[in-house]
Amino acid sequence: MTSDPRLASMSPDELRRTMRALGYRTQGQLAEAIGVSRSAVSLWLEGKVGVPRPVAMLLRMLLSAQRRSY
Repeated sequence: MTSDPRLASMSPDELRRTMRALGYRTQGQLAEAIGVSRSAVSLWLEGKVGVPRPVAMLLRMLLSAQRRSY
C-alpha cells in the first residue's frame, strides 16, 4: 500500500508556505476562512499541535486548485 502524501499532516513550515500562497497574511484570516479559532492556527504554526489531517487535505486541495486556475 502506498502512502499518499496528500493524506499526511502538515509541518508548521508547510502550513506557513501554504497560507502565504493562498493569500492569507494573518492567522486570523486563515482561521476565519477554514472555520477554526485563531489560537488553533497559532498552535499549529508553533508546532505545539499537529495540523489535523482534514485541514491539511483541505489546504492542499485549495492550493492545487489555485495553481490550476492560473
